[in-house]
Amino acid sequence: MREATSDPKRRQHLAALIGPVARTARSRLGLTQAEVAKQMGLASEVYSRLERGNMLPSVSTLHRLCEVLDVSPNELLGYTRAKPRDTDSPARRRLFYQVRQLDETRVRAILALLSAGKSHE
Repeated sequence: MREATSDPKRRQHLAALIGPVARTARSRLGLTQAEVAKQMGLASEVYSRLERGNMLPSVSTLHRLCEVLDVSPNELLGYTRAKPRDTDSPARRRLFYQVRQLDETRVRAILALLSAGKSHE
């Protein structure tokens, strides 16, 4: 059986779907291409090609892209999202993104600071 992604037109179509969705998701998080590339372990130029729709990512790269951009594979491939879109502000989404990159000790320290601030209100 021939793989669907071995057809050059199909590969081009998939790349053209993934790129703009990745760009939108990155913008929604308030990240630069360089920041996403670093998180994914890719060269900025490679990530830029992916986002422009000039490169079809491997399955492992697609998986990492979903993690870094906080999107589902369905969304990247152009399928309708099952859950409603987040209505948080870009600043709030970026903050959550940054916190998710921290280790548990630092997250607990931030929570302790926030709790201490609430008790002074």
